[in-house]
Amino acid sequence: MIKIGMVIGDRYEVLEKIGTGGMSDVYKAKDHKLNRLVAVKVLKQEFSENENFVSKFRVEAQSTAGLMHPNIVNVYDVGDEDGVNYIVMELVDGITLKKYIEKKSRLSVKEAVSIAIQVAMGLEAAHNNNIIHRDIKPQNIMISKEGKVKVTDFGIAKAATSNTITSNVMGSVHYTSPEQARGGYSDAKSDIYSLGITLFEMLTGRVPFNGDTTVAIAIKHIQEDLPSPADYNDDIPISVEKIVLKCCQKSPDRRYQNAAELIADLKRSLITPDKDFVALVDPDEEGATRVATQDETNSVKSGNGRLSDTEQMRLKEDAERDYDRDYRDNSDEDYDRDRRRRKRDYEDEEDDFLEYDRNRYRNKDPQGPGRIEKLTIVMAIVLAVLIGFMGLLLVARKIGFMGGSDAGAEGSSAASVASSVTSSDTAENADGIIIPDVSNKTYAEAVSELNAKGFKVEKGDDANSTLAKGVVSYTNPAAGNRAKSGATVSVFVSTGANASSTAAAAATEVSVAKADGQVSVPNVIGMSSEDAVITLVEAGLTAGTVVETSNEDPNLTGKICAQSIAYGTSVSEGTTINMELSTGPASVTYSYTADISAPTEGENYQSGVSVHVTLVTSDGTTLLNTTTSDFPIQMNSKGITSPTGTLTFVYTATAPTSTNPETGETTGGETKEVTVTRAVTFTQEN
Repeated sequence: MIKIGMVIGDRYEVLEKIGTGGMSDVYKAKDHKLNRLVAVKVLKQEFSENENFVSKFRVEAQSTAGLMHPNIVNVYDVGDEDGVNYIVMELVDGITLKKYIEKKSRLSVKEAVSIAIQVAMGLEAAHNNNIIHRDIKPQNIMISKEGKVKVTDFGIAKAATSNTITSNVMGSVHYTSPEQARGGYSDAKSDIYSLGITLFEMLTGRVPFNGDTTVAIAIKHIQEDLPSPADYNDDIPISVEKIVLKCCQKSPDRRYQNAAELIADLKRSLITPDKDFVALVDPDEEGATRVATQDETNSVKSGNGRLSDTEQMRLKEDAERDYDRDYRDNSDEDYDRDRRRRKRDYEDEEDDFLEYDRNRYRNKDPQGPGRIEKLTIVMAIVLAVLIGFMGLLLVARKIGFMGGSDAGAEGSSAASVASSVTSSDTAENADGIIIPDVSNKTYAEAVSELNAKGFKVEKGDDANSTLAKGVVSYTNPAAGNRAKSGATVSVFVSTGANASSTAAAAATEVSVAKADGQVSVPNVIGMSSEDAVITLVEAGLTAGTVVETSNEDPNLTGKICAQSIAYGTSVSEGTTINMELSTGPASVTYSYTADISAPTEGENYQSGVSVHVTLVTSDGTTLLNTTTSDFPIQMNSKGITSPTGTLTFVYTATAPTSTNPETGETTGGETKEVTVTRAVTFTQEN
């Protein structure tokens, strides 16, 4: 019997009861050895009396104690004292994903995908250690107040190297895989199925299968087609829709084969959500809807399969409460303020014109062609709007700015302001042109803005700056001063020596509590596009367009080099942040147009002698390789990537005869190979 104030295992002081579930009670405790707060999960008495159950429970809990991952609620210790079996775990200050879904009705696509990525990362770590969870559901996923997602309750998971537990069902029937419902072998792909159902619920606010009994729901998992989540939420893009469908294939070999594959597609869906890149097995190849056999039905009903009497009793009490109350939710209101998001308005699901043909994975109905024609019209309109938007974005970049979320009302006034600044900012007067403030911008953005004002730019390093690497800290002359057109402005860029790493800084910024719907824009410069999108989504912002552009810093190649709103800026939740992805330094090309003359500077060259001529650039590219006696050689090469090259002549020359003045003897000239080189400088093309 656990009492408040008692010490378990000579180190864990029980402070208070913080939750209860179907199989255990959870207490907040203090670990006096490591001086930290922990959660102690104590197995209920009715389960503690079952020696077989306790033995499996302890073995599997011990197998997960070695799992240390940021997306897993870590198990610190497992033991028993006076018949009390317990697990000591990490204490998470937050709420369950189930509670979070209930508060928001359904999550935005980007938020749901971001959460799924973190869950999959935790599962990947477990699967790599041969640990299968077997009970993935929103009740077993915690979201901390800092936005970190953690998978919990690995204490009832199993090591893949041991036999599957069949005497007691450990999973909730709404999320169980078909093979679990049949009592078959569970592996990593079973967890992927359950995560797919969880993602379905995040996107739609409901589970795909419901029924009056646990048996009825289990049979639906075995034989009924999974409805498309897009049937309940028109905002779901095709990539995310097909990810859910692939996770939840009836046959395990048609699902994602491991968590890494799933993570890759989830990240890709954040970047190109409307691209159809997820490969599904053709429904025609799967055959007709599978009907559960009588043996399978009897197995489920009798308890030989997944749904034993123990499970039905537990689910009858409350099928959804397992981990929802394992940690108390008395801070839900504070948490909701911390994690507030803009809710999407539900679209009219009965609007036939806007309805997407979600039955394309199944047999087409007689009305199919008409719906496809309507869909084609809608897609064409959307494509035209996107092309127009991209055109406007490119024009905006050409004139020196990049649109963010504040382009609305301010855009109209910007034009009138731009026409009036000519006399003060851009036009040179007796004192010169005002130097703009380019601090907190990337070097490329600073160069573009200063060049537009008529200034030349010289780059300098600022090793003392606390800004992230590549961000402008100041200019000399300072912003606000005037300088003549053509004057050189020194732009000093942070070396990042005194700044935290980009990832650490971003994590810190994301964790700042949100107040009054305002969030601080994180720094995503230097991140991959996938990580940048995830960081913005976790911060409560919307990731906008990612446009490729050149950047002079080679270290930023393939990474985000600019963001439309400077980091540290306080903006409303949901604000769109556009980004630029560096393709590397801008390519400079050269040309070489010339008539190459014979090697007159060489020894004893005689007209008509064959010469081997080569022209090689400084980066090793051969522009000319020929043997000729006809000079000059006409050259007209373009697109050369190096500024200089070497022209080489190789020929055979014979020295003239000589006469000894004393003896009068004539000696023939020596024949030898002569090599002559010329340095060549090419002309820059752009």
